[in-house]
Amino acid sequence: MQLRVTFVAAARSSAPLAERFEDDRPLDQAGWDEVQRVAGELLPLAAAELRYCSPTPRSRTTGDALGYAPLAQLALRECDMGRWRGFTLGEAMAREPQEVDAWLADPRATPHGGESLLAFISRVGGWLDTRPAADGGHIVAVAEPSVIRAALVYALKAPPSTYWNIDVRPLSTSSVTGWAGRWNLRLDSASDQHSRA
Repeated sequence: MQLRVTFVAAARSSAPLAERFEDDRPLDQAGWDEVQRVAGELLPLAAAELRYCSPTPRSRTTGDALGYAPLAQLALRECDMGRWRGFTLGEAMAREPQEVDAWLADPRATPHGGESLLAFISRVGGWLDTRPAADGGHIVAVAEPSVIRAALVYALKAPPSTYWNIDVRPLSTSSVTGWAGRWNLRLDSASDQHSRA
């Protein structure tokens, strides 16, 4: 029994260097414009049997704008960044450089008082492993880039440090196929883009 889970990265609400930890801002005009440009390509994913999203405003709005009517999943929330919530990485580094260095170096570290990277990856992976596995079934999840990175690290059983080497662009898609504990990364060809549903 093999399941396909396609992650769609939420549209942006700020420039990449201005992205904030646990950012609750809605889509800005640039984000709306991005959604409109790619809607035709991503609309076929609305045919998936189950459609979910991160509980952030931009994930929900992105999913709704694409016609998915997704169900928010608490397990797909961003990493709990404790007292760094709302900061950019640069702001956290300016205030607590040693703590940020420790957090980047050790996946078990929680210098911000929130969730460790390892716990975040495990939480997102736990959600992935508990999806209903119907043979040939398809699930779509609109999520924040950080959540998608965590899901891919988990699915590939990669070292947690791999998280920092995955670049997830707004409105990009990533798919995994398999079932609990056995996931494979799926790379679609251009012709697959229109027959993914």
